[in-house]
Parts: sequence; structure tokens; C-alpha cells
Amino acid sequence: MPSSPDPADVLRGARTIAVVGCSPRAFQTSHRIARYIQDAGFTMIPVNPHHDEILGVTAYPDLVSIPDDVEVDVVDVFRRSEFTADVVRDAADRAERTGQRPTIWTQLGVSSAEAERLAEESGLPYIANRCLMVDHAAAV
Repeated sequence: MPSSPDPADVLRGARTIAVVGCSPRAFQTSHRIARYIQDAGFTMIPVNPHHDEILGVTAYPDLVSIPDDVEVDVVDVFRRSEFTADVVRDAADRAERTGQRPTIWTQLGVSSAEAERLAEESGLPYIANRCLMVDHAAAV
């Protein structure tokens, strides 16, 4: 397996972060981190098939539904581990269509060997089991 990209480098180069599994409920970790992403100056795109809008931003049902002209730099995954490979498949499908190669970032406890393998096969950088908010706060 190739080494994982440096999280600080990824965040320094990122402008747009898609939060897969973003919750509209303020007490949920995905919601708090999505708000942090916004407050830190990133463009945050919520991905949740059950909501049209979260935190004042249009929500998309999946990654492939995000318009092609929107460049996604990081896909922050808040789905259970068994669904992570499906998120990577969606990111790979979108990458094939758009040429964009976002970093897949799985939150603590939300990774799988299959997802990591699929990301590698698709040429998508993969950061496993790290909190984007903690890494960003440490880097600034």
C-alpha cells in the first residue's frame, strides 16, 4: 500500500469538502464538524439523501449528484464502515466523469480495507481513521 497523504498538506490545499453522512442535528458529530468546516472558511457540501438542505447549503443525495463543475477536494466520510466502500465507489465514478481526484478522508472508526483498496485502485488518496477537525485545528 502506498503511504497515506499528509493530512496537513491535504487541508492546506483544500477549498471544498463534501461531508458524506452530514446530519442536520446539531448534536451529531457530522453536523458539528460540517459547521467547523464552514467556520474555517472551506466550502462545505452536505451529502445526505434524506435532506435538501443542511446548514443553509444545498444537500445532495450522493457524491455523483454534486454538479460536475463543483470541484470537490476532500470527501469526509461519516458513514458506518460497511458503507465506506460504496462512498469510494461513488467518488471513483465521479472522478472518472470529472477528472477530479478528491482525497477520501474517513473519520475515526469509519474505515475499511475494501474502501482503502478501492481508493488505491481508483487513484484516490485515502486518509483513514482521522478527525478532520482535529487535524485542521492542529495545522493552523
